[in-house]
Amino acid sequence: MNAGGILADVLLGVGVALELLACLGVLAMGTDHARLHYLSPAALGSVPIAAAIWIDSGPSTIALQATLLAAFLLLVSPALTHATARGLRIASRDDWRAAPAERRGSGR
Repeated sequence: MNAGGILADVLLGVGVALELLACLGVLAMGTDHARLHYLSPAALGSVPIAAAIWIDSGPSTIALQATLLAAFLLLVSPALTHATARGLRIASRDDWRAAPAERRGSGR
């Protein structure tokens, strides 16, 4: 096995480990709001996985697709987390805006 293959295996292992840690974090947290903290880091695992594909297969269609997927996940993950948090707030309070008592405490 050459150095490129070893590096690809290491990157793939790092990417899979990041995904597994994010999944374990979601399972370990008790509340829905605490679980949200592990949604965004889950997208970070796609970067070393895409890099491992680039190293293993070189410039190819699959490597380009992996890169585009990783970029998409990195761009969409914060918006998805925000939309999920807003949905949780609407489900628990019937409105996403702050209650009048919360607005008074913010210094506005």
